[in-house]
Amino acid sequence: MYKEHRIAVVIPAHNEALHIGQVIQGMPEFVDHLLVVDDNSSDATWEVALATQDPRLILLKTTKQEGVGGAVVTGYRKSFGLADIIVKMDGDGQMAPESLSFLLDALIDQGYDYAKGNRFLAGDSLTQMPKHRVFGNVVLTFMTKLASGYWNIFDPQNGYTAIKASVLQTLELDRINKRYFFENDMLVQLNFSSFRVKDVAIPARYGEEKSGINLLQVSSTFPLLLLRRYFRRIYQKYVLRDFSPIALLLLLGLPLFLWGMLFGVYIWIKSYETGHQTATGTIMLSLLPLILGFQLLLQAFVMDIQETPK
Repeated sequence: MYKEHRIAVVIPAHNEALHIGQVIQGMPEFVDHLLVVDDNSSDATWEVALATQDPRLILLKTTKQEGVGGAVVTGYRKSFGLADIIVKMDGDGQMAPESLSFLLDALIDQGYDYAKGNRFLAGDSLTQMPKHRVFGNVVLTFMTKLASGYWNIFDPQNGYTAIKASVLQTLELDRINKRYFFENDMLVQLNFSSFRVKDVAIPARYGEEKSGINLLQVSSTFPLLLLRRYFRRIYQKYVLRDFSPIALLLLLGLPLFLWGMLFGVYIWIKSYETGHQTATGTIMLSLLPLILGFQLLLQAFVMDIQETPK
């Protein structure tokens, strides 16, 4: 136990035979349960985990490769009733077990509902991060801020997290993405009920392990997924649960902005093809909706930022 709280750590592992043993052996003594979820590995991940003979170990195995999110959800469900706080830690050894208490303190001492690591706050660890990861993380961070509504959160792909069991049981786990979009989707789910989220400075450790993330797949799928989650969050939080002026501003501003932009492109193309100068009145039919729509959207974003759970 840690400060009178039962702690369970969920460790998703797919082909992590080289690292999973060290991850288990390095777990702090105050952790009550270790739920290692072997995501249908083709190597000796199961055997290596079992060989640690840790009495806290609960070893699970998926019947097919679920993805990191699917494996974590399997572990989450198993943890219900076992712990007051559930931690998610990857099986590749990049997450320092000695930093676990920082996440727990954010929940126990500071009253947050969900805590996550942030490598950008951890000083020297940022210099160790591959440059392409830094760039990709910055882009995904802004997009995730917009989609999730947590404008105070950075490094959304960080999978070192802790959540109160009482909060976890309120989430629709079946609707959370089962692949590498899992961490981003968790933030969207948490915002539906305005749960408080804390960024904690935790360094990452980069060794010879290879990331399983396909950058091309991420860049082609994440933007659409985040856009869909944005509109779902707006509907869930500002329409379905409590109708807000934010929804009204978006409903008015988005059509006006799109009309102004599309009509502007249309008249510009037509003017270019015909060689005739477009009339001022026609230009205003594009410009006024564009400006008004932009102002309404900007106001909606400002109000959404002010609604960030603190």
